[in-house]
Amino acid sequence: MRKQTKLVAVLSTAALLAVGASMTSFAATGWQEENGTWVYYDKSGDLETEKWEKSGDNWFYLNEDGEMATDAIVEYNDNYYYVDENGAMVANKWVSVENDEYGDGDEDEEPVNHWYYFGSNGKAYKSSSTSNAASFKTVNGKKYIFDDEGKMLYGWINSNGERETGDEKWQEGVYYCGDENDGAQAVGWAYLDIIDNNYETDNEGMSSSNVFDDENQTRWFYFKGNGKKMVDEKGKTINGKKYSFDEYGRMNAEWVVYDASPTTATASQGTADYSSNWRYYGTPEDGARVTKGWFKVVPDENLYEDKYNDDEDYWYYSDKDGKLVASEIKSINGKKYAFDSYGRMKDGLKFIKFEDGSTTKIEEILADDTRDDAKFDTEDNFKESANKLLSEGYYCYYFGNGDDGSMKTNKQSVEVDGESFNFLFNKSGSYKGAGKSGVDNSKYYMAGMLMKADKDDKYAVLKIDESGATPTYELLTTDKFIDEPDAYVKEEAVPDKKDWEEYYVVDNAAAAANKITYKLINTSGSVQKSKSKAKDGNDRCYNQTGEKINYIFVED
Repeated sequence: MRKQTKLVAVLSTAALLAVGASMTSFAATGWQEENGTWVYYDKSGDLETEKWEKSGDNWFYLNEDGEMATDAIVEYNDNYYYVDENGAMVANKWVSVENDEYGDGDEDEEPVNHWYYFGSNGKAYKSSSTSNAASFKTVNGKKYIFDDEGKMLYGWINSNGERETGDEKWQEGVYYCGDENDGAQAVGWAYLDIIDNNYETDNEGMSSSNVFDDENQTRWFYFKGNGKKMVDEKGKTINGKKYSFDEYGRMNAEWVVYDASPTTATASQGTADYSSNWRYYGTPEDGARVTKGWFKVVPDENLYEDKYNDDEDYWYYSDKDGKLVASEIKSINGKKYAFDSYGRMKDGLKFIKFEDGSTTKIEEILADDTRDDAKFDTEDNFKESANKLLSEGYYCYYFGNGDDGSMKTNKQSVEVDGESFNFLFNKSGSYKGAGKSGVDNSKYYMAGMLMKADKDDKYAVLKIDESGATPTYELLTTDKFIDEPDAYVKEEAVPDKKDWEEYYVVDNAAAAANKITYKLINTSGSVQKSKSKAKDGNDRCYNQTGEKINYIFVED
């Protein structure tokens, strides 16, 4: 409507003069010009009032004084008409009329001018006085609504076809019809200014207070083909994307949760069942739900309060239903990723315990300092804690660093406390990616870490204990090996003994009875065999037959 002109004069001055000339040819009957205006006398010579008379192709109205009305709204038989500055009734026209009440009250709620539309019969479009439902009229392909006096309504319109005013008008309004100079019914997306007096109330489940932190907001609304706003929708498909709308029709943004159990958010935080029901609906300017996709954001206050307060962002992934993936190892585009019970993608070295019978559903994920009794933040702590965690049913995985997060397999260089260590992770099988425990190509691994001698030691002894349900592995320096209880016996005589300062014989039979095996390994982790004089960094020498360690001696 802003692009339409107000009116075009129906009759030119010359045309009116022609009409006047024809009128004056009949004395005291028909049209007469008197005192600068036009009047009409019937056949009896009486002045007509409050009546329509036609001249040529146009209708003219005689008011209560009998004068031809000009530039005025005419109320006639419960209908409204408009006559232009020449007095001719207009048809199929928009007309703007000054609002006499503007300035008398709340100027924010009263327009400067009222718009009317007059149809082909000259009658103003108006609402039905008997209908309690909003009734729209189509003008030039757009829909408009009018009151019972023909005034075009605008802004928020309720289900009864009445204009809503006040701060809560967007809550009660069902339709939106632009501003006072537009009025066309909104269809599709509309970005509207609203006042939310309850913005400080935390509506758990919808857009949290951290998204919209002021009562003056500009929010997206969506209006269906019938003009009604979309309300209370969890995931409505619009142009191939999913959107969420609250009970008042505002498009939700960022974090949204539905059907969480139990319902008290703070009591539920950290449980996979609760976290998995969260969905992410993009920015307040976008609002499209993330589906089968990654996003990196700060968690909602009701999803993970501590990290929300710390303002830390994390990577998350939503499944095909938009639900947050939590407590699961999930394959995404051919790679595997781990997500904790809050839905955060994990990276780095982690020990994971699965739910009974599953190799994907996670019961618990341990970081290097999660448990005081099983830290693996240093080399020594890893070697000490790995056996304990393996015996408890945990598996060691490596998920890269930082924004990577994809599960690694095969040989990897992993940093522990600033130092790099060689690891081996399963390349296939049910526990693909889990750290290897045991021998592979004549080298031994514990939870993936390669067991090898320190460069200064040159050699070390790997103690393999299979007496329990899960084999354990311990790397021993020569000093520690000598101190092993019941494993060695100092002999007075050793075959081929020369001038040795000291020597120790390994009681392999006793060790085997206890399901313990000893292996000599070098600095590359390779198992040694058939060494007659393998000298370590402290000049202690190992003697072997095959892989069996016979004795240790120190030459005089």
